[in-house]
Amino acid sequence: MVKTETQHSITEWADATFGKVDKPEALVSRARKELDELEEAVISGNSEEISKEAADVLILLYRLLHIHELDASQAVTEKMQENRARQWQSKGDGTGSHIK
Repeated sequence: MVKTETQHSITEWADATFGKVDKPEALVSRARKELDELEEAVISGNSEEISKEAADVLILLYRLLHIHELDASQAVTEKMQENRARQWQSKGDGTGSHIK
């Protein structure tokens, strides 16, 4: 049975493997590179690579939130509450923006 990873187990592994993060913006920069790789995977339609690259982005975001003593699940829950209370305008492509 494969162990289910958590934000805590992921950040512990990453800190042990790569060292503590000196500059959190380095994680954001790396996430941008991983997002480019994710975009390439999406364009190619390669589901396996989409999964791997999306996971890379999430791992970096987990680390960033951990550094700031934030829980990813809680952050998403709170943001979704905010999103659900907003009015939205669809862009017609599966995305949209909130109306101010």
